[in-house]
Amino acid sequence: MRIGQYDPARGLILPQRLPHGRSAAEVRGVRGRRGLLGCVVGLVLLAVGLVGCGRTGHDARGGRVEVVAAENFYGDLAADVGGERTAVTSIVSSPDADPHLFEPGGRSGLSVATARVVIRNGVGYDDWMTRLLAAAPAPDRQLVTVAAVLHVRGADPNPHLWYDVPALPGVVAAIGAALAAADPAHRGDYRAGVTRTIAGLRPLANAVNQLKAQHSGAPVAYTERVPGLLLAAAGLRVRTPPSFARAVEDGTDPTPADVTTMTRLLTEHQVKVLLYNEQATSPLTARLQQIANDAHVPVVPVTETVPAGQSFLGWQLRQVGALTAALDR
Repeated sequence: MRIGQYDPARGLILPQRLPHGRSAAEVRGVRGRRGLLGCVVGLVLLAVGLVGCGRTGHDARGGRVEVVAAENFYGDLAADVGGERTAVTSIVSSPDADPHLFEPGGRSGLSVATARVVIRNGVGYDDWMTRLLAAAPAPDRQLVTVAAVLHVRGADPNPHLWYDVPALPGVVAAIGAALAAADPAHRGDYRAGVTRTIAGLRPLANAVNQLKAQHSGAPVAYTERVPGLLLAAAGLRVRTPPSFARAVEDGTDPTPADVTTMTRLLTEHQVKVLLYNEQATSPLTARLQQIANDAHVPVVPVTETVPAGQSFLGWQLRQVGALTAALDR
């Protein structure tokens, strides 16, 4: 699902959608915050004026390279690669935040303005980052767009690229290359960081491969595509109507036919597990969870960002473990 989208005609970063169940007051609150974006851009431009002529590739915190990740799953990987040579800031990081309503604040803009390396997802997931980058141009900044690294194309690709476990080594390598370009004097350290981080991700790849060996072809359902790339890597068969998942992602009402199909998948035990995004629930997704519980179909929650106090690896291993345990029932 897309965190936010820039509307050039109105000069605003708009929430991509309001999840079901939002009150009118909440909607008005979102609209009221949009006017803050101009202030954010102004702060970014001020920061550019203050630091643009004095870039050295490092920040004031012990000479470390400033890295800004749009989301904390990429920030965690960057911190693993760069180690003590990097100072990583992740903009979207709160497990309590609704990613669909995210709007960057002044601190986010200032972080981007001073960063030597910026990492974003792309494919419309974090379009607000495009605006922040445009407000703080820096020819020597290294930009990693994960969608470009993975050559993700198409009219409607699944944007949750960090769930594509087999593709993670390529993402890690791209982050390492960006760090090396920003700080060539320590290129060898970043190369070693890439090797170390990829090796550290092997338990996750092994867990996915084991899941595939045990349950390939098993039918599952989800309320939206958040874990879709993980399910594909594990060889699981998603029975959710694509139009249903897309409607939930966009904040629109699925068709009655799609709702009926989802209900039957659960009540008639045509799927073994229901996965749902616990960071963006709605009355509809809550009702489907209840239907699954009543039918004794295991329900597995997933999230879009790394929960507080967890690492990327630990987070993904827990989710794969929960899915494996549900399928083992």
